Amino acid sequence: MSAETIQCFLNSNDMKYHLINKDLFIHNRKNFTERMKSKSLAVFNSNDILTTGADSTTPFKQHRDIFWLSGVDQEESILLLFPDAADEKYREILFLKETNEHIAIWEGEKLTEDAAFDTSGIKTVYWLPQFHAIFNNLMAEAESVYINKNEHLRANTEAQTREDRWIDWCMKKYPAHLYLRSNPILHELRAVKHQIEIDLMQQACNVTEKGVRRILPFIKPGVMEYEIEAELMHEFLRNRSQGFAYTPIIGSGRNACVLHYIENNQECKDGDVILMDFGAEYANYSSDLTRCVPVNGGFTKRQKDVYNSVLRVKNAAIEILKPGITLKDYHVEVGYLMEKELVDLGLITIDDIKNQNPEWPAYKKYFMHGTSHYIGLDTHDYGIWNAPIPAESMFTVEPGIYILEENLGIRLEDDYLITKDGHKNLMQNIPIEAEEIEDLMNA
Repeated sequence: MSAETIQCFLNSNDMKYHLINKDLFIHNRKNFTERMKSKSLAVFNSNDILTTGADSTTPFKQHRDIFWLSGVDQEESILLLFPDAADEKYREILFLKETNEHIAIWEGEKLTEDAAFDTSGIKTVYWLPQFHAIFNNLMAEAESVYINKNEHLRANTEAQTREDRWIDWCMKKYPAHLYLRSNPILHELRAVKHQIEIDLMQQACNVTEKGVRRILPFIKPGVMEYEIEAELMHEFLRNRSQGFAYTPIIGSGRNACVLHYIENNQECKDGDVILMDFGAEYANYSSDLTRCVPVNGGFTKRQKDVYNSVLRVKNAAIEILKPGITLKDYHVEVGYLMEKELVDLGLITIDDIKNQNPEWPAYKKYFMHGTSHYIGLDTHDYGIWNAPIPAESMFTVEPGIYILEENLGIRLEDDYLITKDGHKNLMQNIPIEAEEIEDLMNA
């Protein structure tokens, strides 16, 4: 292989998505370092590549925090931020896995120093073996260290991560330093979306729309749930997505009443409604959509009545979700909307509401989950739940009604940008009206 070809390997961008404007990451680091205490440094590690057995591994998924701060999307990477470092070149440092001709041929492209700058805007780049010596010198200047534990409210932290191992090592080697938490800062900052992030999320939603329009005429009695999943994956991959932002739910009939049904292995039968909860990712940013469609292309009157009840709640809920409201108060207000619809559908009575347990209102029998969550790099993204929501944050809106005795589950979901004076639906071009769904399925 010629030197020119090898250099092409080393300088190319091997991500499916287009290179993100590094201004986003420069902006994010500035916001983060402005909130750091004086004489402190912060460290962020990439995720591991996980083994599955023998010499097999799962596809690499970057730790969202180091990506949000740097745009670096490869394994064995470390970001160090030290805004008060005496030497200006040590105020932002990337430590990367060294690339060379051998690695380029066997593993593919890794970031060079120039490519790392083009990606992140960080000028100081070292190879990973240099980390300990440089870090030791900087710790002599620093008084405190920001460590990055996963503090998401729904986090599953049983498995030890590369970040966890580094924190254990650091606290053991440098026990006299003060340790601070980066996660509260990240929860505040990552909830507010930069315009570049909004554009990336719009792209993820646009790819999701292509998937929706592909599957609507494909769905017929006898199709398997996994065949629908396969059609979506095909469409996502051919549009620069890595695939699903989360494990998709393709639940027909009774399966639609199982909130986290992911087996997707049953036949879609005539007369059933399919609940499909999926979204494409783009450049690590998530989209999150739910649509419900009749297998045979036509809703029954009862199915359409329930469908339209859910749609009315969704349309009213987004008018409540505004900057300044807390998610707790918002969900209470949505509960009142759902009560009326369930009474009109004959599923609960006024007496049920009068005699309900305030801790588990009557509507929860048929609508048992929350209506909205933050979305961004993570499908359930960072954001503070017990404080007023900020402008320029991104949310799902996803009410549902699940009637197990009728084998009918309806949930409708779009992704919204919440602005200071309103909202924008990033999925406004994706069909949602029952009649439009029927028309497209029968075209």
